[in-house]
Amino acid sequence: MKIERIKQFLNDGESLTVEFKQSKNKLNKDVFESVCAFLNRNGGHLFLGVEDKGGIVGIEPEAIQKIKKEFVTSMNNPQKISPTFYLSVVEVEIDGKLVLYIFVPESSQVHRCNGKIFDRNEDGDFDITNNTNLVSGMYMRKQGTYTENRIFPFAEMSELKTELLIKVRKMASNERSDHQWKSMDDLELLKSAGLYLKDLQSGNEGITLGGILIFGSEELIHAALSHYRTDAILRRVNLDRYDDRDDIRVNLLESYERLMQFVSKHLNDNFYLEGDRRISLRDKIFREVISNLLIHREFANPFPAKLIIERDRVFVENSNKSHGNGIIDPENFSPFPKNPTIAKFFKEIGLVDELGSGVRNITKYNKIYSGAAPTFIEGDVFKTIIPLSQQASGQVGGQVGGQGQVILKESDRTDEILRFCKIPRSRNEIQCFLKIKSRSYVREKILNPLIKGNLLKLTIPDKPTSSNQKYYCEKNLSINQ
Repeated sequence: MKIERIKQFLNDGESLTVEFKQSKNKLNKDVFESVCAFLNRNGGHLFLGVEDKGGIVGIEPEAIQKIKKEFVTSMNNPQKISPTFYLSVVEVEIDGKLVLYIFVPESSQVHRCNGKIFDRNEDGDFDITNNTNLVSGMYMRKQGTYTENRIFPFAEMSELKTELLIKVRKMASNERSDHQWKSMDDLELLKSAGLYLKDLQSGNEGITLGGILIFGSEELIHAALSHYRTDAILRRVNLDRYDDRDDIRVNLLESYERLMQFVSKHLNDNFYLEGDRRISLRDKIFREVISNLLIHREFANPFPAKLIIERDRVFVENSNKSHGNGIIDPENFSPFPKNPTIAKFFKEIGLVDELGSGVRNITKYNKIYSGAAPTFIEGDVFKTIIPLSQQASGQVGGQVGGQGQVILKESDRTDEILRFCKIPRSRNEIQCFLKIKSRSYVREKILNPLIKGNLLKLTIPDKPTSSNQKYYCEKNLSINQ
């Protein structure tokens, strides 16, 4: 979040969705009551190091790490917050003082702090544990608002895919070796993940729609949600219909794998070094795109989710419970979870990061992948548009040109360019080496992405357009390293 936006919060003061805590050298005792109330109501913004009236007192530098660690640990302790909920802490310096900022999304579940249920009213947190009407109303509101919480009392555990429950335990253990799911049986795991609930008003209990969508067989999913499907389409030559298609109607975990396979089949994978580690730009981008497509959709809406690969872009859309309209600014937006329980589950097994990181990561890596920023459009249908360069949109693997010439996949050509530039080279030398006629294409589609990705350096960095400019690579590379 931008400093200007944070200062605006501080100037406006505490409210239904904003809370200040001094926490100068330790966490205030009531911090988690506010977190619980935000989770139970509309979400909110929590600032540590700020007094009640918005004045910045700051957190003592030597206490920063201790406070951050204690906050994250407590949020993962079911004795403190139940069900547990992952929140990230952002360190911000304002006017020379350190402040910790935590965005708390609205949860689809009812949470307790130290065994008590808190709700938010204006700028206060209220214990409503013993008020049966308010507690019942909160449960009804949560289950009515979030489709993922719909209970199916007649769905049987035997209709879930046992192999996926085993796989999920392994994935969660890979994320955290002491993960509690390791020692739980299947029903305990579902309850812990919020995928098996009890309706306090009707007395019904059972697997939720979220649990069915994550673990269910295809037959169970379509008995619960007949319109559910995700369409993956390649449309480059046959623009009226498609060149390839995968009609996906399986659970979310298997849908994720099939969508990633579809993307891998039809998009090149650019070479990129992040620090000293080679990463897949394509996988970095589409891991986020596909996760967002699957977990942040409104499942009650029959509008099918789509991922369409075209010549110059990937177009993704899904039904949405909108919290606004128009184009999203990745640098200045407040993310709202559409299915918090499913999103939290995906985070536990390492398929997504913190809320809101997807938009920022897609923006960051696509600028390197194709030299252009993606577009995110909020509305009743959420749209994501990923621009592609000519190389990124090509078929994966080597192809044969019209004269029998082998066209290398992008990662191979990038290796060749970086090797060629172990000695500083001019743009014209690189262009001749690549045998490409267009000067602007080499500059915009090849050099600029490599410079943005920190793979190529400029010999005259303060004059990037100098006629004497040359480009060089200072990394030690080997083919297919």
